[in-house]
Amino acid sequence: MNIRRVQLDVDWAASGPGIRDVAEAIDDVTGVAAATIIITEIDLETIGTDIAIEGQDVDLDELIKAIENAGAVVHSIDLLAFGERIVDHIPRVR
Repeated sequence: MNIRRVQLDVDWAASGPGIRDVAEAIDDVTGVAAATIIITEIDLETIGTDIAIEGQDVDLDELIKAIENAGAVVHSIDLLAFGERIVDHIPRVR
């Protein structure tokens, strides 16, 4: 499967890795062309982030292992785009 975009909910301990450590781990993953890490929460014990990754044939298993080896935890995969092109999400009108 040609994974082109992934959005993850990732946390790490405040005393754990820094944002640069996680970024370097992601940058080394096969297929990753670009990524953005946004810190969404900081408390005494944890740092919460949203991480968006784009590329061509991103190795999802390698990506998750790299993040975890850097000392972070992947809570969920919130978006997965794959195929020949990226299809934009169009919210339903109710």
